[in-house]
Amino acid sequence: MATIEPTATETALPGDTVLPGKPPFTVDDLLEFPDDGNRYELINGSLLVSPAPSPLHQLAIFQMQRLLYEAAPPGLQPLSTVNLRISERTFFIPDIAVVPVRRLRSVELMFAPSDILLAVEIVSPTTRVRDRLVKAAAYAEAGITTYWRVELDEGPALYAYTLGTTGYGDPQVHRAGQVAAFQAPFEVAFDPGVLVEALDE
Repeated sequence: MATIEPTATETALPGDTVLPGKPPFTVDDLLEFPDDGNRYELINGSLLVSPAPSPLHQLAIFQMQRLLYEAAPPGLQPLSTVNLRISERTFFIPDIAVVPVRRLRSVELMFAPSDILLAVEIVSPTTRVRDRLVKAAAYAEAGITTYWRVELDEGPALYAYTLGTTGYGDPQVHRAGQVAAFQAPFEVAFDPGVLVEALDE
């Protein structure tokens, strides 16, 4: 599978932030980074920086985690913003990941790809390229069997990828106003539109 490198706009640092170390960065380098409100990820040693999520982005994460939590069978747990170490120089923080409950006590800081049954990314203006291309390729190469990409600007719409013998095939697209039904990682059905509905509406 071809490696997709991030663009310059994907790796630009906000403001005058000065980070320890120098590229190519490693996961160990990230542990020395300041807690400045940004999300730092790596792809092949190149740094990916995202600002704090918008309120709508946070709402979509909350609603997705709630839906998955209510549908999850015993033994599986949806979590938000987990640390996922794919290699020494590739590290991501999925918006949501479904993991085995048995791994919650044994994993101290970083999950391995084999722990992730589902990765979910909520696309924002600063993460379009990485969520649509970079992460889709990296998650497939790492063997993560199911990847969901939520496009808030499309209603929202949910793009569901399933791992095949040569990576992810074309995603199934589920639009707002339609019920999206899934069997993996467990049985769950919902309208993607609810991801941006406040609970008191």
